[in-house]
Amino acid sequence: MPLTLSSPITAVAGIGPKKAEAFHSLGIFNLYDLLHHFPRAYQNRGDTKTLVEAAALREKCAMVLTVATRPRTVMLKNRKTLTKFTVFDETGRCEVTFFNQNYVGSIFNVGDVFRFFGKVEPFRSSWGISSPDFEPVNSNRPLADLYPVYPLAHGLSQKVMQNIMGTALASLDALPEEPIPEQVRKRAGICSFSRALFSIHRPSSVKELAMAREYFTFEELFLFAMGVLSSRCRESFKDAPILKASSKDMEGFYSLLPFTLTNAQQRAIAEVQNDLASSTPMHRLIQGDVGSGKTVCAAAAAYICIKSGYQCAIMAPTEILARQHFADLLPLFERLGIEVSLLVGSMTPAKKRKVHERCASGEIPLVIGTHALLSEGISFKSPGLIITDEQHRFGIAQRAALLGKGGERSHPHALALSATPIPRTLALSMLSDLDISVIDELPPGRKKVSTFLVDESYRQRLEGFICKQSYEGRQTYVVCPAIENSGDEDEDCDLLSLDGSLISRKEEIRMKSAIDYYNDFSTRFPNIATGYLHGKMKSKDKDAVMKKFAEGEISVLVSTTVIEVGVNVPNATLMVVENAERFGLSQLHQLRGRVGRGELKSWCILVSDSEKPETRERLEALCKTNNGFEIAQTDLKLRGPGDFFATLGRERQHGQLTFRFASLLDSSELLDRAFAEARVLTEDDPRLEKPEHISLSHALSGINDNNLA
Repeated sequence: MPLTLSSPITAVAGIGPKKAEAFHSLGIFNLYDLLHHFPRAYQNRGDTKTLVEAAALREKCAMVLTVATRPRTVMLKNRKTLTKFTVFDETGRCEVTFFNQNYVGSIFNVGDVFRFFGKVEPFRSSWGISSPDFEPVNSNRPLADLYPVYPLAHGLSQKVMQNIMGTALASLDALPEEPIPEQVRKRAGICSFSRALFSIHRPSSVKELAMAREYFTFEELFLFAMGVLSSRCRESFKDAPILKASSKDMEGFYSLLPFTLTNAQQRAIAEVQNDLASSTPMHRLIQGDVGSGKTVCAAAAAYICIKSGYQCAIMAPTEILARQHFADLLPLFERLGIEVSLLVGSMTPAKKRKVHERCASGEIPLVIGTHALLSEGISFKSPGLIITDEQHRFGIAQRAALLGKGGERSHPHALALSATPIPRTLALSMLSDLDISVIDELPPGRKKVSTFLVDESYRQRLEGFICKQSYEGRQTYVVCPAIENSGDEDEDCDLLSLDGSLISRKEEIRMKSAIDYYNDFSTRFPNIATGYLHGKMKSKDKDAVMKKFAEGEISVLVSTTVIEVGVNVPNATLMVVENAERFGLSQLHQLRGRVGRGELKSWCILVSDSEKPETRERLEALCKTNNGFEIAQTDLKLRGPGDFFATLGRERQHGQLTFRFASLLDSSELLDRAFAEARVLTEDDPRLEKPEHISLSHALSGINDNNLA
């Protein structure tokens, strides 16, 4: 059966059920996912060394060596075998050893020349190489200089991943669809998607890798530009409902709040009110720091909508966050005489069906939910306002689908919320589909989170502090950059990064994994209730863990960045971030915002052994300020803007664009070109209905099993 991008991963030769589980843990479920699992770096095997040079380096490197003796295989204990032979070059001789690989005995003949890749180490009175990679040197077929190094999971090795990727590339029945129209590619001077895809996995040279990287950089920027322009295309909308509430109504709303609004909140609500009073559909983003009070602004907008006789829907990215919004807003709206309903995936079919029916009839004025609001069974009689929380967590197509739940003649207003502070100049470029309201002050009484940067020498003191918090009845988050240890054995060498820069193995710091940390900590401290959480868990399992943490049943929660947006736990007083150098400042600031949400003194501890001056500068900047906008500006200057919108690369969500190649700080000219091309295209074909734009439309819709070509 021919393979297409929608083929399941098990359709690729060499992947059985057990290996499929390892691929699933990396978020790889079909051929599209596999081919977009890009190398994180490359071994430069074209940079060959002599035996003397390799022995001095004491790291994996490439050597061109001649076979001097015939391979001999001997039987060891437990039916294991050892095959060895001698190789040489102009600087010396070396013994090569393979374990349990009898077949190599028939490969190496005296006088044959091979390129070996391995580590030369002292062996008796000479040198030895154990189980190196090898390729015959053939003048008719030049060897590739660069070999990909992939992110791995337990059960996968670099060799397995490279072989599987080669099989997938070779067995793809048809070339992948080109998401960027040919004329756009020609004007931009970039290669085709197919060539870039092959070159990113199998680059023959640094120049070819640069060509592939240029394509994917432009593709990211162009798809982003198309997404933001298409979502605001006025051809898709007619008049929106005019939503107004009287001064008396608003006074009644404000009188029920247990606090006084800040000036920034009042300003944001006034801007929203002005938009809602117009027949032009509102597309507004309210952005503000964690705890700045965005939710009450959304509540005011929902109240105005409902008082005008229309329905409002609020969509959150996780069930736990949707339930939190429901619990927070229900008492307020009940006192206003307004019914509020919840719609989440874990509800029984009967309860969902009842909510669907009452939304369709217009009986429910306000519904709060998750992606369940996007299901086929839900519709609204008179939708006036759609609110999305943590808007960058939703794909463009998802937001558009929710806006269309009232039918073709429905054109509701749209309000988005985000706790990711973005420098205004960057926001105007990246979020040009939205008007922006900024809440740049925190409510009085919000306690500052003390932030410290430490290294591994503080490990014992840090663990003692975690235990102290637990014994005093407080709770702790521990965030790790990886889900599990990949077991990657091929990092013992210098690598070439995707952008062509050198990654020295001496500067690489092994990533802490959430599962390993959890296993170690819970074993050594069995009296402390410890749990773990990561993005590859099923939604119901994630929600169950967060519920236990919110209710105090778990004292220490070990997690990946999936808790960056999470439930409000005022009792959580300590945030520990392992391998802090792996995160951008804005993301670290979001993580820090998980603590300090109550009256208790709170801390954030950043753990990093990095000695790079620029890394220390970034992390120390976070220790000096709690102002999200200052941090965002520093992050933009030092790191670039990808962190503002991307989740960690290994936790990519379908339908969500993340920046792996593009840096808008360094690619501003390319961004301008991408937006210019996108404007021309959307003016010519706003709905992307022309045949030559179908692939682009698919790319913008988000990749899933139903719409893969």
